[in-house]
Amino acid sequence: MTPFPFSDATPLRYMRAAPEKADVVVIGGGVIGVSTALFLARAGHKAVLLEKGCIAGEQSSRNWGWIRQQGRDPDELPIMVEANRLWRELAAQTNEDIGLTMAGVTYLARTKEQMARYEDWVSHAREQGVDTRLLTSSQVIEKLPGMSKKYVGALHTASDMRAEPWRAVPALAGIAVREGAVIVENCAVRCLDVSNGRVTGVVTEAGQIAAPEVVLAGGAWSSLFLRNHGIALPQLSVRATVAATTALPAVDPGGVADDTLAFRHRADGGYTLAPGGFHELFLGWDALRALPKFLTQLRSDPFGTKFLPAAPKGYPDGWRTPRRWSADGPSPFETIRVLSPEPNLGRANNLKTQFASLFPDLPDFRLSCAWAGMIDTMPDVVPVVDRVTALPGLTLGTGMSGHGFGIGPAMGRILADLATGKAPDHDLTRFRMSRFSDGSKVELGPGL
Repeated sequence: MTPFPFSDATPLRYMRAAPEKADVVVIGGGVIGVSTALFLARAGHKAVLLEKGCIAGEQSSRNWGWIRQQGRDPDELPIMVEANRLWRELAAQTNEDIGLTMAGVTYLARTKEQMARYEDWVSHAREQGVDTRLLTSSQVIEKLPGMSKKYVGALHTASDMRAEPWRAVPALAGIAVREGAVIVENCAVRCLDVSNGRVTGVVTEAGQIAAPEVVLAGGAWSSLFLRNHGIALPQLSVRATVAATTALPAVDPGGVADDTLAFRHRADGGYTLAPGGFHELFLGWDALRALPKFLTQLRSDPFGTKFLPAAPKGYPDGWRTPRRWSADGPSPFETIRVLSPEPNLGRANNLKTQFASLFPDLPDFRLSCAWAGMIDTMPDVVPVVDRVTALPGLTLGTGMSGHGFGIGPAMGRILADLATGKAPDHDLTRFRMSRFSDGSKVELGPGL
């Protein structure tokens, strides 16, 4: 199996020197940070995006490539409806084919209890004008002929889409640059520059950049970055393994999942395979600190997480990863430029076996590659999108919990508004940072 192509050796596109000042500095070159920089530039602000490695090098290029409204937390759904529209608009503005295809998403149900949960969620879709509907068992067979298993029904949203993330996010960066954003790769932000209790810019490995506003969209690294400034955020990162098959006859043009296997058609004719509801957590100091906040999630799905004793050296929650450092010396963000975990090859091969078993009439195929990414997740499986009251001038967009690729453009627009003092046009109460410190009960998203 070949490794995933984005790594420390990936050629960089944006190697210019960083400017000395900006209106807003964006930390992190994933889909959230890139989208934020794009909408800042589009609104006429001087936006500078700093990425320690390469654009989309981490989870933003390693995800399933689903752009789904289906199954979203009800408070995320209106934002996702906007993202669905923005993806279509932005795809038309790129000079690249990002593989954007409206092919639908289908959730298969093994039990009547699952169908009841799907039926409950349909009411949220109707409120937002989303075309989600329930499928009967016979309709599932008609949609996915040749399956070896029988399902009692399914949830289906025809307007959901897919795209190739390793093409899509760099393409968004291209739009951002053309509209005036400055992107600098291989430039780690060591810490915030703070004066009189307020953010006044950032300190990078190449020097300081003055800016009255900073947006932190650091994905799996966000919690570590904040801890250096004395701010606790119960965000953890889990490893998720994904595999790609060689080209196959199409069994469905969109994304399909049951409770153990997810698959979606790819632009190259193969399928992306992933284990439904399974991920791996490397234990570390942050995991121990955050455990009380995650108990509700663990009780809800006690077998969905496999615990591993220690992260590889330099990982955000590695046992020996520094939690404090100074601005005038190397930071943890310079140790690992691209967080590229090894995939669980046993799990990847099991995905191949499952897929072949589910569609026994498919010709023989192999896995063309397997890879893994670190998904930043929160105790309630919804993100933090908020101003950081402890550090005026800082806006936080993190903990997308595996939903970031699809919702990225809309979340970027919202973060751009927050950072520039514009009132948000979505209700962000659910995503406030204080919910983890104000005594609020942890309320899980629907988990569909």
